[in-house]
Amino acid sequence: MANKKQAHKLLNNQVFRFVLSAGAGFVVDISAFYLFYHNLLARHTYLIGSYTFRNSTLSLAISFLLGVIVNFAITRALVFTESKSSAYKQFFRFIAVACVGFFANLGLIKILIQVFGIYPPVARIGAALSLFFASFFIHKVFSFSLSLRKHATPKHNATSN
Repeated sequence: MANKKQAHKLLNNQVFRFVLSAGAGFVVDISAFYLFYHNLLARHTYLIGSYTFRNSTLSLAISFLLGVIVNFAITRALVFTESKSSAYKQFFRFIAVACVGFFANLGLIKILIQVFGIYPPVARIGAALSLFFASFFIHKVFSFSLSLRKHATPKHNATSN
């Protein structure tokens, strides 16, 4: 009985649900990164237009987009359900935040790989985890237009901005 209460309490906690949502997106992201880096993008560099991109950069771009789509869908459906903003507005803002996060991830990955010599899939995990907590607050306030003053446990009669 106590385990059911604890599980119910966890599932009602917005931060915990965000961890699950971001975790699902993270699993998709990391899995896709690994697959693209090791199996689908076989060359070390690719010329796109007049720009040369490393395998790790292209793998990050593709995997990150896939993870963001999964993360948004779950976050919208299970985490910030009290948001009154339109799905279009939420998605546009979510993608905007994700673009900033992408470049932050890219910068961290480049440093971890090129400066510290860390194996790219491990560097990807480290970069993603380092930006996780900022992501919760930015998405809550900006993407879903919700106040930080509300508790982590959503109220049924809560109103949003």
